[in-house]
Amino acid sequence: MLEINPGLIVWTIITFLAVLAILRVFAWKPLLGVLSAREGKIRESLLHAEEAQRKSEELLEQNRRQLAQAEEQAQRIMKEGREMGEKLKAEILEKANTASRHVLDQAKEEILREKEAALKELRVEVGDLAIRAAGKILDANLDTPKQRELVDAAIKQLQRE
Repeated sequence: MLEINPGLIVWTIITFLAVLAILRVFAWKPLLGVLSAREGKIRESLLHAEEAQRKSEELLEQNRRQLAQAEEQAQRIMKEGREMGEKLKAEILEKANTASRHVLDQAKEEILREKEAALKELRVEVGDLAIRAAGKILDANLDTPKQRELVDAAIKQLQRE
């Protein structure tokens, strides 16, 4: 086995060259064509992948901008809502204060009217009591209109003092 056989070497070289020529004609060109086609498909796939990645990054950036705009709009709407709520609250408080002042003013006016009416009635009663008392004290027969006149004059004089 370890012997060198020159004939075998020559035939091995010839066989190798023949197989190489056959492979070159029948296999090498188709293999290079297939490899070239595969390389083209891989390049095309890489280009498509890069394009898809670029588009996805653009969409992501666009989504981020839209999200920022939506958040800004939501903040603006919430701010407007708060401002409107505060304004409505102020209006309601103002209306309530106005209504309460109006009711209070009406109550004061009613109290004054009632007070005046009570004072007027009291004056009449005091006058009648004074006339009766004076009539009993004097045992005089004065007429009632005259007595009324005297009492009214006395009351007016008391009011001035």
